[in-house]
Order: sequence, then C-alpha cells, then structure tokens
Amino acid sequence: MPEYAFSKLNDPIYALRCLGQGLVFLAQPQLRKFILIPLLINVILFASALLVTAYFFADFLDWLIPAWLVWLRWVLWPLFGLMFILMASFGFTLVANLLASPFYDRLAERTEELIGRIPVVPSEAGRTQTVVQEIGAEIQRLGYFLLRAFPLAILTLIPGVNLIAPLLGLMFNAWFLALEYFAYPLANHGILFPQARGLLKHAWLGQLTFGTVVLLGLGIPIVNVFLPPAAVIGATIYFAGARLR
Repeated sequence: MPEYAFSKLNDPIYALRCLGQGLVFLAQPQLRKFILIPLLINVILFASALLVTAYFFADFLDWLIPAWLVWLRWVLWPLFGLMFILMASFGFTLVANLLASPFYDRLAERTEELIGRIPVVPSEAGRTQTVVQEIGAEIQRLGYFLLRAFPLAILTLIPGVNLIAPLLGLMFNAWFLALEYFAYPLANHGILFPQARGLLKHAWLGQLTFGTVVLLGLGIPIVNVFLPPAAVIGATIYFAGARLR
C-alpha cells in the first residue's frame, strides 16, 4: 500500500489546485479516448436530470416547506432549490460513474503516466479482475451512501429540523463525492473502498474541499458534463503528488 503525505492531502488549496489541473488536462490528446464515452454517458444522464428537476421542482418545494414557514418562502426557495438541483445531479452522477467506471480506471492510469508517475499496470487478466472489483466496489459505495442518506432524508420530513437538513445533506454529498472520485486512482494501487475510507480519515479537510467544489459544479449546466472526468484526473494528480513511495 502506498504511503502519502497527509499534511498535503489535507491542504484545501492543494485539493483545489489539483481539481483545476484536472480541468486543464481534459484537453490532453493522450487522455481523449478515455474521456469521450464517459462524456456521452454524462450528456444523456444529466439531460435526464434536468428534465426531472424541471418537472418536479415546484411541487417538491411546495411540499417541503411547511405552512407555518410560508412567510420565509423567499429565503427557503433558493436553499431548498439548490439542494434539490444538486441532489438530482448527484443521483445521476452516481449512475454515470457506475457505467463509466472501467473508463475512469484507465483514465486515472494514463493520467499518472502523463505526469511522470509510474502506475501499476496489470496484465489483461489482471485488468479484467480489476474492472470487476471496481464495479463491485462502486456498488458497495452506493450501498454505503444509501444507508447514510436515508436518515438524512428523514430529517427533511421533521418540521424545524428540516431547516438544517439541506446543509447536512450538502456536506455529506460533498464528502461522498470526493470518496467516489478518489476511488479510481486509489483502486489502481490496490486500495479499494474499505481501505480508502480509513486512509481518507486523515485528509478530511482536503476531501471535503474537493467534494464541495465538484458538488457545486454538478449543478451548473455544461460544466456538469465535463466535471466528472476532470474530477478523476484531478483526484489522480492529488494522490500522485502526495505519494511518498
């Protein structure tokens, strides 16, 4: 298992810089063939998310805001509206990542080569096993997410308490998104979901910073199509730059 400089991984400025580099690296021709199919998947799924948001948005907010807080509607609409848009985008992102996970593994591997790091390159048989393991880990992450997202969803139904539910939901989603995108470069070094969770306990500030920017970006049309592969590249740079050996 690689060793990392956790002081660097926990630096929010470093996390932001790596994510910015991920966006720049989208233009690299060496990475293009590992980006095009995920981009197509993202276009289809985010267009679906936009349709769902447009159709259910008003009804969802009218149901969510209790009658005794109608006088605060002008404040709560933007807050709950942002939560709904980001949650819709977040849900479709998880599906898109599940479909694109074999490409994202290769994208992380090629990114390491591009920045001068030597990735672990498995044989074809080993690569097939890795893809199967990563899809299994993706499903495991989804289960982990749902078990924790359900109690947060319950909070939105409790009057008064649901005022803080959007903030808690956004923080949890940001943390989980980082865990999601960090999984690809870590998996290429044999660090799957359970080990990744333990490792990232020491880098929670960097993780939360990375995930928050990604989460907010997923709510922006056009940007949300390109952001997932950029996040994979950024996450790869993030870990490669902090790896001690």
